Amino acid sequence: MTLHVHKYGGTSVGTADKIQNVAKKLVGEKKTTGNDLVVVVSAMSGETNRMTDLAKTMQQVPSAKQMDVLLSTGEQVTIALLCMALEELGQAAVSYTGGQVKIITDDAHSKARIEEIHTANVQADLQGGKIVVVAGFQGVTEDGAITTLGRGGSDTTAVALAAALKADECRIYTDVDGVYTTDPRVEPKARRLDKITFEEMLEMASLGSKILQIRSVEFAGKYNVPLRVLSTFVEGDGTLITYEDEDEGMEKALISGIAFNRDEAKVTLAGVPDMPGVASAILQPISAANIEIDMIVQNIAEDKTTDFTFTVHRNDYEKTMQILQDICNQLGAEKVSGDDKIVKVSIVGVGMRSHAGIASQMFTALAEEGINIRMISTSEIKISVVVDEKYLELAVRTLHESFGLSAE
Repeated sequence: MTLHVHKYGGTSVGTADKIQNVAKKLVGEKKTTGNDLVVVVSAMSGETNRMTDLAKTMQQVPSAKQMDVLLSTGEQVTIALLCMALEELGQAAVSYTGGQVKIITDDAHSKARIEEIHTANVQADLQGGKIVVVAGFQGVTEDGAITTLGRGGSDTTAVALAAALKADECRIYTDVDGVYTTDPRVEPKARRLDKITFEEMLEMASLGSKILQIRSVEFAGKYNVPLRVLSTFVEGDGTLITYEDEDEGMEKALISGIAFNRDEAKVTLAGVPDMPGVASAILQPISAANIEIDMIVQNIAEDKTTDFTFTVHRNDYEKTMQILQDICNQLGAEKVSGDDKIVKVSIVGVGMRSHAGIASQMFTALAEEGINIRMISTSEIKISVVVDEKYLELAVRTLHESFGLSAE
């Protein structure tokens, strides 16, 4: 028997009508294919924000443990309503919270990681012909404390359940009909990809694509769970995320997509003494402040000093500048400067492994449009550049055209 795990996000179950439409879709698949179905759902759209605002009226900095108790109720509402809708259509269904399934996590409240999933009860219900509806985003510790997996964690719940149940496919239903070569709102000629590799999807997710949570892609790749991204509202095959060697045709794609991130800021510590331990002296206080660092560039001058430049999330810009000013004084550096009006644009594709000249083509295309590159970072299957924010859309459209990604 084929087993599919479905996941529906907040926009897909945002109203009573939408929940009923999901129920009809599930009953239709069950009758047409006979597939066993496990359904993971998020809270109805807006609920998490509403409860977060409510919590802040009670406590200025809400307790992470109590926030997990509060926020987990959003998914509990959805699983109950969906089961009601399924039963109204004559389909037997059963709802489970994360704790009832026994999705065991560590005790890192608000950002817990899944350690184990007990599947016996779910498998018994599937054998009984029921559709199993599970609350996403949540689990419990060994001692029963409610935890949540972080924003977007329902994707991770779905993939983890698919892995534990050895599902044939995990289907992520959302408000878009698949993974596109870039954001269609920036480049209307963007086209939907039929397939993309785990590696490429992971890079695109980490570089700014918001379609899938990074952790869910990592989990799917680790346990070889085929992922498919589809629209709840538009019929279609969506985009299959799988391994490269499962389809030789995938090797023909030179570049699969253009990703971008608007939330970038660049900081520079100039005139730093060029000596061992300086990089650590700069980055350790930044890390201690829980600020994530992305791209790093170091330039050494003839006078035995170096300029140390790195990027951080734009929300951390002011805090980073303050920390760097203290470091500047301690190291005897010349000055601290920064820029929070930059963006990162990246090309991603497994085809880079076997083709030369990709970087040259990228830089030439940008130069011809007068776009100056401020920083460069590369990996085996991606090249990222930092450019001025005002050039974001032009850069994306230029690269999309240069690498032949436009819909025909």
